[in-house]
This record gives sequence, structure tokens and C-alpha cells, in this order.
Amino acid sequence: MTRRVWLIALMSCWVTVLNPAAAGADTAAGKATFEGLCVNCHGPLGKGDGPAGIDILPAPRDFTVGEFKFDADADGTPGTDADLALVIRDGASVYGGNPLMAPWRQLPEKDIHDVIAYIRTLSKSESAAP
Repeated sequence: MTRRVWLIALMSCWVTVLNPAAAGADTAAGKATFEGLCVNCHGPLGKGDGPAGIDILPAPRDFTVGEFKFDADADGTPGTDADLALVIRDGASVYGGNPLMAPWRQLPEKDIHDVIAYIRTLSKSESAAP
């Protein structure tokens, strides 16, 4: 294999691992999981204003802003898909966040990637609104 082909193959694998959307994540399934597990705190539109989240301090993350606090994998870049996957799986308190953000260890990796893909759409739809 030539060096160029090898490099392209490596980059393709890297993008697939770090970007669930590139790996075929299902945003519709992610939305269903979000509505079942996350909406009480993060709200139906992901604004951090769910009925259980109103009295939580610090407030649940507003996903419509598209900013994320944690660099859970310590790679120097907060808010990557890998960071979100770790926070969803382990809970936020492990990374210095609110202990009320429950760990969802029972979720299969596919479901976690689907939720991440859905969360990513929330900031896109917000910025597209007039």
C-alpha cells in the first residue's frame, strides 16, 4: 500500500471513530433515547430547561448553544464526540460536573452515539431559525 493510500485509510478510520455521524449514527433513534432519558433535565428542545432541570444548579447544559465544558478524554479539546460519550456513560460528576447528571452505563455504544448525533442537531437547528 502506498503511503498516501495508507494515510487516507487511517484518516477515514479516525474520522469514523471520533464522529458518530460519520459512522452512521441514527439521529431519529438518538432523539427517542434523548426524549426517554434526557428531556426531564435538558428540556424537549435541549435548552437545559426541562421540568426537573429548573432547580438544578449549575443548570443542565443548553445544547442549542453548541458549547461543551468537559474535556473528558483529556485530549485538549472539550466537547468532542468522545468527550460527550464519556460524560453520558460515566455521568458528569466524574469530570467535575454536576453529580445529578446520571451515568448511563447501561446504554449500548450505538445508543450513545445516536444521542450525540441528535444533540449535535440541536445547535444546528437553533442557528437555522430566523
